[in-house]
Amino acid sequence: MPFDLVIPARWESVRLPGKILADLYGKPMIQRVYERAAQSDADVIVVATDSDEIRQVVESFGGEAIMTGSDHESGTDRIAEVFSGKRWKQDRVVVSVQGDEPFIEPNTINRVANALLQLANDVNVSTAATHIASVTEYQDPNVVKVVLDNAGYALYFSRASIPVVRDAKPSEAFGLAMRHIGIYGYRVSFLREWRKLSASALESAEALEQLRILSEGYKIKVCCVEEGNSIGVDTPEDLAAARQLLASSSQ
Repeated sequence: MPFDLVIPARWESVRLPGKILADLYGKPMIQRVYERAAQSDADVIVVATDSDEIRQVVESFGGEAIMTGSDHESGTDRIAEVFSGKRWKQDRVVVSVQGDEPFIEPNTINRVANALLQLANDVNVSTAATHIASVTEYQDPNVVKVVLDNAGYALYFSRASIPVVRDAKPSEAFGLAMRHIGIYGYRVSFLREWRKLSASALESAEALEQLRILSEGYKIKVCCVEEGNSIGVDTPEDLAAARQLLASSSQ
């Protein structure tokens, strides 16, 4: 079923400025992400950026880039600006893939889109998560954890090691949470409502914009996937790991 895809890509990053154009085995990271996205079923792929340099790089490899404001506080704010235009209809489903996810699986993109396409219109947001591989990952604040209800909807997201199991070792607790993957599905109608939603205290505390959605009472459907090489590039260490993985696979 038809959907579109957007890649928010800003120049600034607290932990790794300019990472969107970092070299990953001969290609800038944004190109790696774009090429993975192009393997999905998306009809249209656009990069939303506040950087003319990123725009030029995207256009140099044949991609489409849309310039957005530089004052957005979150990736969703940037995406909402793009889809406020008349080019997109209210009921269109859009998938957002972060510009620092060079190993995103095309099938994960399709599943996040299809989750909304197959659900009633009262569900406006979907995302994905995969199993946590180790206690180290469970305790890493750079890894966002999500816990689900019995119907597969998000109960809470956190950088902390959730849930805390009383009197249990971390090795006995981390199987109750999942690792969140930086991908979302939205209905365009929801993106046009996004700007009316105020930042929540939980969002500010965790620095996780998806908590605004939960705080406002919206549901987030979570697709549980197997994401073999789920490396989001947030730190210099992540960048080194991504380069090593690409070099070893000779892509």
